[in-house]
Amino acid sequence: MSDQQFPSKILENAVNEFAKLPGIGKKTALRLVLFLLKQEKESNYRFADAITTLSEEIKYCRNCYNISDSDTCSICSNPRRDHSIVCVVENVRDVMAIENTHQYQGIYHVLGGLISPMDGTGPDDLTITPLEEKLKKGEVKEIIFALSTTMEGDTTNFFLFRKFGNYDVKFTTIARGVAIGDELEYADEVTLGRSLVDRLPFDKEAL
Repeated sequence: MSDQQFPSKILENAVNEFAKLPGIGKKTALRLVLFLLKQEKESNYRFADAITTLSEEIKYCRNCYNISDSDTCSICSNPRRDHSIVCVVENVRDVMAIENTHQYQGIYHVLGGLISPMDGTGPDDLTITPLEEKLKKGEVKEIIFALSTTMEGDTTNFFLFRKFGNYDVKFTTIARGVAIGDELEYADEVTLGRSLVDRLPFDKEAL
């Protein structure tokens, strides 16, 4: 649709903005915009307000970097969670996937990505330093590596294991019930839950 002619500049601008979303091409973007034009104004106002509120008011938990409505997320502020167990994940979607299993009662640490030289992502681009600060306090007893079973995920696991190896902490990884190369958000809840329950000790031989 590079040569698509729009009857309105306003319409074209809206389509271009929707097309910036992942997985949304120009044709799909146009279909979405035309759908919105058919809706009641109040519905579109609520949609726009939700986006504005998301941009202006969403926070990242100062403890685990999960998305939150407040400075500390509902998981970290829950006294019933086991704060001595930290599950290390790549992103917020992984937190949601694990929470949906109802099999985990510890807390999380969201790295914000994986070490990937090909993508230009190194350790300094992730929230590794704040994770080490947790370990220095001596309150963490177990670190669970729950990263995607990909080359980048395994590389990140090994880097963290080497970096934090001198701390008196138990390192475990989710069992390989999650297929090699899979991302956690696409694993079914039963498989992911069982992988957490049956987690394994982590050492360099686990890779």
